[in-house]
Amino acid sequence: MVKNSNNISELLTHKIFKLIRDFDETDNTEVYVIGGYVRDKLLKRADKKDIDIVVKGNGIEFAQKLANKLKIKKLSIYKTYGTAMFQFEDTELEFVGARKESYSPESRNPKVEQGSIEDDQKRRDFTINALAISLNKETYGEITDPFNGIEDLHYRTIRTPLDPDITFSDDPLRMMRAIRFASQLDFIVDDECFEAIKRNKHRIEIISAERIHTELNKILLSKQPSIGLKLLFDSELLEIIFPELYNLAGVSTQAGVKHKDNFLHTIQVVDNVAENSDNLWLRWAALLHDIAKPKTKKYVEGIGWTFHAHNFIGQKMVPEIFARLKLPLNEKMKYVQKLVDLHMRPIALVEDEVTDSAIRRLIVDAGEDLDDLLTLCEADITSKNEKKVKQYLTNFKALRQKIVEVEERDSLRNFQPPISGDEIISYFNIEPSRTVGIIKNAIKDAILDGEIPNDKEKAWEYMISKAKSLGIEKQK
Repeated sequence: MVKNSNNISELLTHKIFKLIRDFDETDNTEVYVIGGYVRDKLLKRADKKDIDIVVKGNGIEFAQKLANKLKIKKLSIYKTYGTAMFQFEDTELEFVGARKESYSPESRNPKVEQGSIEDDQKRRDFTINALAISLNKETYGEITDPFNGIEDLHYRTIRTPLDPDITFSDDPLRMMRAIRFASQLDFIVDDECFEAIKRNKHRIEIISAERIHTELNKILLSKQPSIGLKLLFDSELLEIIFPELYNLAGVSTQAGVKHKDNFLHTIQVVDNVAENSDNLWLRWAALLHDIAKPKTKKYVEGIGWTFHAHNFIGQKMVPEIFARLKLPLNEKMKYVQKLVDLHMRPIALVEDEVTDSAIRRLIVDAGEDLDDLLTLCEADITSKNEKKVKQYLTNFKALRQKIVEVEERDSLRNFQPPISGDEIISYFNIEPSRTVGIIKNAIKDAILDGEIPNDKEKAWEYMISKAKSLGIEKQK
């Protein structure tokens, strides 16, 4: 990270900054790059593809004149927010006039009026996002840091510029943003800031589900999602925004027998998946794979704690959770639902003697999501017994090899029965009926059980035989 120096023009590597510096209009107004670009440059993170520019005065007017100078054809203007945006090469630029804000308790949308650059920095969510670098000729590259944001970057701390109680009450989404930044950057949340989140937690109830799931998604996509998920739990925000996940926490004891804390287990599984996949929806599947355990928990004498059918009940909970959080109710939701439902199957195969029939059924049921399912199941091994973990992973490796062998031999990926219902109806000249489904499923089961090969000719012979046993023959 760059040391606390007054001029850090070497960080202004994007072509747009010198173009703004040399733009005639910049001679008449203060212009700064502010926020995430500055923060990430100081942290030596990858360049952001969006840059915020703050102008003392009319940000929209400045953007219009600059776009005209640069021959930018498409300029988006949002008068309500006093902002303008355009694409320059591969980067999105957003311009806003410096402003100060005031809030009402019922809304996170502020009343806005023109202000100074210092006013604009005060309204920023965190000190590390309030850093600004001058783009004016005489002060080009000079950093403005009124809230010791550089020091907070050095100590990897999330802190608000002003009183955190006011900051979070004014805009409660900032509570989740604080936790999200801590998760993304591997920072800590300042103690005073964190206590303010706990005091103001119920203010999150005015935030829309769309805003909440956006922050959840960003936490899940961070390198170690458990950081953010644990902070959500400890702040008690999780109990409000995601009670099903919150309810996983805790350990019950009966007859001296305990079960593991399923919340801590779950966030470890999410971390394990994150080490192997950037797939957001696979991470959601990891987050929800045991979501029904509180509903299915039961102590059975002589056996211990059981969570019978938690995968089946869990997959039924997925649409409810996605609907409430306004997550997509499309193939992404169905993918998560499918993995939650199937996540016990490979583990059972690893523990028991593996039959070709069981593997065929797993291949067919998981389809194109089989590799993701196995990744989830391997991530689900969180035992502290290293020997046990090693043995499970060895068994999974053997299972993966067995799946490859069966799949190659039987051509089962994206399997469909070689004879359709329409062909059965046509051959026997019968009406669509339950009997057609019985014959079709019998052919499928015969292939998966290894009674006949995955071959149309053999399936046809089996179809005729099965139909005959049901008293159906081809009509002449």
